[in-house]
Amino acid sequence: METAQLIAGEKPGTYVVPDAVTEAELLHLAKMIARRRLAKGQPLNNPDEVHRAIQTLLIDYEHEVFALLMLDNRNRILTFVELFRGTINAACVYPREVVKECLKLNAAAVILVHNHPSGDPDPSQADRQITQQLQAALSLIDVRVLDHIVVGTTPVSFAERGLL
Repeated sequence: METAQLIAGEKPGTYVVPDAVTEAELLHLAKMIARRRLAKGQPLNNPDEVHRAIQTLLIDYEHEVFALLMLDNRNRILTFVELFRGTINAACVYPREVVKECLKLNAAAVILVHNHPSGDPDPSQADRQITQQLQAALSLIDVRVLDHIVVGTTPVSFAERGLL
């Protein structure tokens, strides 16, 4: 697929697409912008912006994906990595692999992320259990779990709901 051109607009945060684009090209452009917002070294200043970027990256999957947004000790982004792929309503998450990934990049904190292809963003009991397991495992290596975001039609934050 040939990528549509994206030109910075006059105001910061605005863009101009000079030619007509397909829906698929538009989604590709949105994902490019979202990846820039989650690029290495970016500070986590605006939770809503982070939620929107994560939602843009995961919203169109037909299967569950579990990912990590890894941060340094000043809450700057190290990377966003998709770790596990599941089925239409579940993904197996292995705490050992999450710990290995955090150690590999020397992460100080993480935001857990996964999507619900059904569109219902409400955390399930399994979501709550894996969050607790990951918090326990990561605390052993001094990695803080700042949030767990579930992406559906809207993103839901465990931290905002008091579930962490």
